[in-house]
Amino acid sequence: MKVPQNLINKYNTPVPRYTSYPPANFFSSEFNSDDYSEWLKQSNDEATQNISIYIHIPFCPKICHFCGCNTHLTRDTNKMQVYVEALKKEILMVKNHLNPNRKVSQVHWGGGTPNSLPIEMVEGIMQVIHNNFTFIEKPEIAMECHPALLDETYIEKLVELKFNRFSLGIQDFKQEVLDNVNRDAPSIPIEELVRMIRSHKNTSVNFDFIYGLPFQDEKSFSETIDKAIALSPDRLVTFSYAHVPWVKKAQKILETRGLPEADKKLAMFEAGFKLLTENGYNAIGLDHFAKPTDELDIAFKNRTLHRNFQGYCTRETTGQVYAFGATGISQLDSAYAQNVKDTNTYVQLINEGKLTIEKGYVLSRSQKIIRHVINEVMCNYYISWEEAAQMFQASVAEIKSTINYDEASLNQFVSEGLLSYTDDEMIVSDSGKFFVRNIAASLDPGMKNATQKFSKAL
Repeated sequence: MKVPQNLINKYNTPVPRYTSYPPANFFSSEFNSDDYSEWLKQSNDEATQNISIYIHIPFCPKICHFCGCNTHLTRDTNKMQVYVEALKKEILMVKNHLNPNRKVSQVHWGGGTPNSLPIEMVEGIMQVIHNNFTFIEKPEIAMECHPALLDETYIEKLVELKFNRFSLGIQDFKQEVLDNVNRDAPSIPIEELVRMIRSHKNTSVNFDFIYGLPFQDEKSFSETIDKAIALSPDRLVTFSYAHVPWVKKAQKILETRGLPEADKKLAMFEAGFKLLTENGYNAIGLDHFAKPTDELDIAFKNRTLHRNFQGYCTRETTGQVYAFGATGISQLDSAYAQNVKDTNTYVQLINEGKLTIEKGYVLSRSQKIIRHVINEVMCNYYISWEEAAQMFQASVAEIKSTINYDEASLNQFVSEGLLSYTDDEMIVSDSGKFFVRNIAASLDPGMKNATQKFSKAL
């Protein structure tokens, strides 16, 4: 599918990614650790009872120039151990606020580079989780892994710790691309790592790629996706590189090496989209692809796909997110809370018996309505106004008056073939999926006077 150049020019504007609503750059420092303690207790009485645990490991042995995450360059295992001990204490502190009858449906390790930790440290954290929480029958336990730091022994140990999903951050198969973004290539071929993971029962493999980096073009990215298809991962993600040098100064290095323009960047996505959808994968949400048997694709077909800071997920595995570690963001039904970013400050506060909240946000009823509408549009490309009204015990008129429901804006999208709508529902078209962030932003009343900075849509 070829997206018209005039729409690329029009809609390649800064808009939120909407991994939360409101986005994280709306969080306030007025929200503190005492507030978090109260909302932790309140979360026990919210509609979403499942618990999702996020573990943030902020260490990397090497910093990639494209990285927008909170990371620290280190190979110091003593520093890692101090951090891990603090993280285990934080888990116990938060656990004391939670109803023991609630169950964990998801554990996600991100970073940084989680598998830069010695496996014994991973084991120590997982033991604390397993000893203090009960799980649903088939929880998702996942780790974002740097392939260059993965081997058969580490994989076997993770499986013993009940990890069942491995997300391999390949980013690109082209060595020139990896060299120019300061990323190490795997020492073990990816096909061998996949074989090692799949030698264990009930394990799933994800591949993560980034498009929009220096020395990438449509041809080279197509070759990368072709190679990925041959290895047949269960899921595959093609992330659009988010250039935010005002947040991550190291990204300025990439400007000197030639970042592709928006049209060339979109051509990479279109090429990958075409290859994947012609080879047994279905497009899920903004940037995911899954096999028809995968639970993500099933959820998408049933219009029950969900999204949080960790990515797309199903309603079955999604819970309120309780984040542990420096910079982790907890996503409760009614509040968000982010830990301090500095690891030394984080460790100090935890060792003093204090939670480490740096900022957060309490959602009003209106904002929960907006969040639901935007989530449905971003995840399922569909919104039923009647279903939304029933969820919030409101009228359809109230739902529409709460969001920025503007028929002039909607009609503009309709004229461009990006969506269709009636009094009862709104459906994003196949072409509109490329601009779903823009469509979501048009429904967001918070964007009218927003002063925050965002990455561009494409």
